[in-house]
Amino acid sequence: MIDPIVHEPDAWATVVTFRPHPVEYFSGQPRALLTPLAEKQEILASWGVRQLVLLTFDRELAQLTPKEFVTEILAYRLHARRVSVGFDFCFGRERQGNATLLQQLGQALGIRVTIVPPCMLDGERISSSQVRALLLAGEPERAARLLGRPYQLIGEVVRGQSLGRQLGFPTANLQLPARKFLPRHGVYCVEVRGEPWAQAQPGVMNLGYRPTLDGQTLTAEVHLLQWRGDLYGQTLQVALRHFLRPEQKFTSVSALQAQIQRDCQAAREYFGLPLEQLEPT
Repeated sequence: MIDPIVHEPDAWATVVTFRPHPVEYFSGQPRALLTPLAEKQEILASWGVRQLVLLTFDRELAQLTPKEFVTEILAYRLHARRVSVGFDFCFGRERQGNATLLQQLGQALGIRVTIVPPCMLDGERISSSQVRALLLAGEPERAARLLGRPYQLIGEVVRGQSLGRQLGFPTANLQLPARKFLPRHGVYCVEVRGEPWAQAQPGVMNLGYRPTLDGQTLTAEVHLLQWRGDLYGQTLQVALRHFLRPEQKFTSVSALQAQIQRDCQAAREYFGLPLEQLEPT
């Protein structure tokens, strides 16, 4: 079990992470993030975490021995009293240190170290790699079970080409964080939260390049099933609930319109909303 967050009068519940990620530092390749910094801060705050420490992962930090890392970073800079790490945690120069060594070094400095065993759910190990794989496979429900919450995309509503409105299905075009990890392209049932509403709004989201309309850039467009209004400039939280279908190219705009109608009907059925009477096609 992970140590519960303890609110001692002179201690702060803290999460420590690296920026950039060590894998990114050594590979030189940018890494898509399940939780970009702003999203991470909001989630951690909701759990009672009082501060997020970002350690700059550079050559100097990478060269610290395990003992130097514990002494200089955890003890001297962070004044850590209790530390929780995963069972496979490695640290120090060339990953020489492991969780057991951290426990030993911490004990000598009065730091209590808890080693968290693998987290399992129905025989499946919970890991970020597995969450990513499920999202790419179009399985947001299973990803949500591992995360403990629906995977969400957060972005500001910006002006697009108003193509959805021209098709009869006005959409909010989201500007997403540049390094946000994106799920499988296609159409999703989503729940949308934002300032205009007290409750989440059901909707349909298309994530992709809009091949029928010769789209050249990736877009995330959300059509709300029960609300109409101006959302420009608003920040929306879009929770992925169910994958409806992959993105596809249709033979005509009218064929695309007909499919969007079917997508909306499928979403209404998913959310238990009354179905609309459709015009014959």
